[in-house]
Amino acid sequence: MKLQERGTLLIPIDFTEQSILAIKQAYNLAKYTYSKIVLLHAYEKMGDEHYEELKALTKQTETESGVPTEFMNVKGDIYNELPKIAEEINATLVIAGLESHMNAKDIIGSSASKMIRECTVPVISIRGKEHKDGCENILLPLDLSRESREKVDMAIQVAHYFGASIRILAVYSLSDASYENQLLAYAHQVKQYIKGKGISCSNKSIASDEVAETIVEYANKIESDLIIIMNKPNLSIKEFFSGTEAQKVVNISNLPVMTINPAKKESMTHFGTGL
Repeated sequence: MKLQERGTLLIPIDFTEQSILAIKQAYNLAKYTYSKIVLLHAYEKMGDEHYEELKALTKQTETESGVPTEFMNVKGDIYNELPKIAEEINATLVIAGLESHMNAKDIIGSSASKMIRECTVPVISIRGKEHKDGCENILLPLDLSRESREKVDMAIQVAHYFGASIRILAVYSLSDASYENQLLAYAHQVKQYIKGKGISCSNKSIASDEVAETIVEYANKIESDLIIIMNKPNLSIKEFFSGTEAQKVVNISNLPVMTINPAKKESMTHFGTGL
């Protein structure tokens, strides 16, 4: 998976403060990748098209960002329409401002979580109110799932675009010594790989059974600008009702989170937390 230059950044817009913030967060990435911005507005009933407001916002975005900006106005629910539109226009990335925080028990049932799981392109979700012009510090949580390894190269791409450093975080339980040893060895291997690509990189290991909370707490401690996680493709019954650790990170993080859905592969064994 690669962030294409001269691609398309798709941004759902409902004119809330959070969706406007998502647009502004997209400016630098659009410039670095020579991408255009597409604002997507969805309405469920006639009279809610907000055509003139959308037209004005598109013009303002193009003026402020300095990159080509277009808009799409479609009938339907934004969370249902966005994954389909992203595929239709071959979007490179979705940047979504998410307004509210949900209880952990509501994560799977939420429309936003469903949208992120169904997008075939990476999604950057933004719940916090702070606007940053760049990205200097990327947090990369690791587990031992095969899918998790797909996000390493994405982190390297983003780091190259912004001139950012990567901080690896390995979270493990003290009750599983075998997993701990494998994870720490893998984290060291990934660090050497990233350094070999010319990116500044360090790694940290923390023992905790509260994986998502530990990730977000550490991200804030080191003042990360972006957390990169990987969705888990197949959910257990427990995960269906309570959410994966990756989904919990999206839900509780006050920092931008990039979620990558794994490429579809046949006969793949899945294990790990989906980070």
